[in-house]
Amino acid sequence: MSEFVRACALAEVPADGALGVEIEGVPVAIVRTGGEVYALYDVCSHEEVPLSEGEIYDHTLECWLHGSCFDVRTGKPTGPPATKPVPTYSVKIEGADVYVALSGTD
Repeated sequence: MSEFVRACALAEVPADGALGVEIEGVPVAIVRTGGEVYALYDVCSHEEVPLSEGEIYDHTLECWLHGSCFDVRTGKPTGPPATKPVPTYSVKIEGADVYVALSGTD
């Protein structure tokens, strides 16, 4: 069973943007796009830089360093140079807070 942990306040996550947080020592990008909130590992699988510092469009997170693109729903790369997916995590919104389950990947 997945244990959800408070990641941040929903108000902290920009509309069509990302917020980098750390949950139990794991860097996590909390992404809001299309009215939904997603969570994925906050390290690019191509170069070890924070994905949360990249650009968000549609359901795509583009790494700021080399332009690797990832689908925030699946973590799968949608544009080179990245070829490996990044883990995604289950998210729930309770009240005004965002909760993430690290053990329950999507």
